[in-house]
Amino acid sequence: MALIVWIVTGVITAVGALCYAELGVTIPKSGGDYSYVKDIFGGLAGFLRLWIAVLVIYPTNQAVIALTFSNYVLQPLFPTCFAPESGLRLLAAVCLLLLTWVNCASVRWATRVQDIFTAGKLLALGLIIIMGIVQICKGEYFWLEPKNAFENFQEPDIGLIALAFLQGSFAYGGWNFLNYVTEELVNPYKNLPRAIFISIPLVTFVYVFANIAYVTAMSPQELLASNAVAVTFGEKLLGVMAWIMPISVALSTFGGVNGSLFTSSRLFFAGAREGHLPSVLAMIHIKRCTPIPALLFTCLSTLLMLVTSDMYTLINYVGFINYLFYGVTVAGQIVLRWKKPDIARPIKVNLIFPVIYLLFWAFLLVFSLWSEPVVCGIGLAIMLTGVPVYFLGVHWQNKPQCFNNFVDAMTRAGQKLCVVVYPQMDKDEDVSEETKEQRAPIYKPGSEDGDGDGAHA
Repeated sequence: MALIVWIVTGVITAVGALCYAELGVTIPKSGGDYSYVKDIFGGLAGFLRLWIAVLVIYPTNQAVIALTFSNYVLQPLFPTCFAPESGLRLLAAVCLLLLTWVNCASVRWATRVQDIFTAGKLLALGLIIIMGIVQICKGEYFWLEPKNAFENFQEPDIGLIALAFLQGSFAYGGWNFLNYVTEELVNPYKNLPRAIFISIPLVTFVYVFANIAYVTAMSPQELLASNAVAVTFGEKLLGVMAWIMPISVALSTFGGVNGSLFTSSRLFFAGAREGHLPSVLAMIHIKRCTPIPALLFTCLSTLLMLVTSDMYTLINYVGFINYLFYGVTVAGQIVLRWKKPDIARPIKVNLIFPVIYLLFWAFLLVFSLWSEPVVCGIGLAIMLTGVPVYFLGVHWQNKPQCFNNFVDAMTRAGQKLCVVVYPQMDKDEDVSEETKEQRAPIYKPGSEDGDGDGAHA
């Protein structure tokens, strides 16, 4: 059943990615689903997507990966028991602070860290798959035989299966990240779908075969009991070389935190450009050209998430809300087909794909809500806190002058503290009034009358 969940989640991810490919070239704006939801359903829906991404999704993603890093680093030091929670949180916090400093210091350093640690990820997964193939060649595939593979050691529960799909979708997370940087892609009409066609099948193959490799050496009960599966797998098969596994996975997760920090600033920039976030979050350092305010904000919110070291609860928070907005975005594709049937669509997928995705989406959300009502309810409540923030910060335009002056002062204080300015654009660039108002405090430092929504959201 676990392998079936991995395969089906990969297929559904591919279907969702195809829908996003059409949206990405129909609405060729950076910002991903935030930009699509805002353009199709209006400012409030777009803001809620941005709000939940800023408050929950990015911080939780980074917290989960940082805690996984801590788990794999500390597991060899605690071979007979679980590592202490305080140690896990402390090491995860050190990892986050170090990588935030690297990303603030230099874009080149951040990309080099990403390149080096991606090699660790490929080494770990490649080694696991090769060892699994060797095990199968030796005849070690007891749990893969049909009579054993479908033997239930606990009663199947539809709610738990839905949660398994939700956690599987977290593992496939990142399939929509190219849509966040559509404007920066070379020939997006060709390269966006090409990246999807290559990456999703490849990732599905790697995940499924890594899990097949695990069950050649471990029983399902051993898999569930282990807090660091790859370490346990390495100890069983690698002998004295077992240290390779925790180091490889630690390298992989360290690079994962770096990549998430690196991409989060794209969403902040898109939100601030549309007037949905304070403009200081879209500013970059005058010499290093790094988005220091956005990185510091992400780091602080992620450190707050480390208050809990229960990774599965964090994943359920993110999985539920993420899937909620994935479904809303794919529904937007159908709405756009109906509202604007004649708009240019360089890529046009069959409507059966968004329908399949939405049916699976409905199944997943209903049963997840039934199985984990508290976790999913808290996620929805956090999202809805964005409604009053939107009406007060974005929709309400005639704010008191004292409030505008306060936000101006805070923006300038943030600029001075981080030595940042709004990115300089081409003089001939066609920009909205909101964007012009956003830039006013930076381009006219002596002015006291700037009261644009963007600067004061």
